[in-house]
Amino acid sequence: MTRIEVIRGGAVLAAVSGEQEAQLLFKEAYQLGDEIRFVTDYEYAIVQVDQAVKPARVYLPTCEFTFRLPLEGINPAVYAPGSFEGEMHLCSIRPDEDNSYRNLARNPADQRGDVTCYPHATANIETRNESWFCARNTIDGEHIADGHGPWPYGSWGIGARTDAELTLDFGRKVEVDKMVLYLRADFPHDAYWIQGSVLLDDGAEITFPLEGINGPQAIDLGGKHQIRSLKLYKLIKCDNPSAFPSLRQIEVYGTAVER
Repeated sequence: MTRIEVIRGGAVLAAVSGEQEAQLLFKEAYQLGDEIRFVTDYEYAIVQVDQAVKPARVYLPTCEFTFRLPLEGINPAVYAPGSFEGEMHLCSIRPDEDNSYRNLARNPADQRGDVTCYPHATANIETRNESWFCARNTIDGEHIADGHGPWPYGSWGIGARTDAELTLDFGRKVEVDKMVLYLRADFPHDAYWIQGSVLLDDGAEITFPLEGINGPQAIDLGGKHQIRSLKLYKLIKCDNPSAFPSLRQIEVYGTAVER
């Protein structure tokens, strides 16, 4: 069974259920505080929160996921124009039975704060607490990096902190062997990191070089690791007057262990 509900002030405005897949067409403008609740009988799902937002392959440990509609302030700016706008909204959920080797970090439906949907990205600093510099942008699936600010240039901004850390939580045990980073490359506005480290929660720590390029930088994790989370930290900035190194995207490749 699957079910999707649009909730406003605790009341269900619209709902639909299905055996395997559910699709809900909501024919009304969203209001501040609205939520979309997805309920399923399975933990692995493909969820699409809006027709303008790419589908997300997610892990739902409680078989339930509430998406808080990002309508306040600049929050909508990290999504493609038209997302959650107007009076016609299509969202969907279906089972995900594919456990092939892939990027396990990608989740366009990730959101700030407490979640029951993984993967989930958090950080100890996000520049001015602005949505287009928050950690969730690094797993939205977008790679374009030659700018900064609103979509498609959302990134993780570190507020010029030298102790910036980003944590990626998979919500369950996964087996991974490779990481790929895309640094933001809005040069000369941006600086870049020349070195970083990743700490896996199995105790392994890998230190790696980085370059000031617009494109993927692959990091071999030195074999297969079974982990639930990792931390990107010890980031060393280049000798550049700019105070703005930033991460556009993180990818982590592997398969789920607990299925």
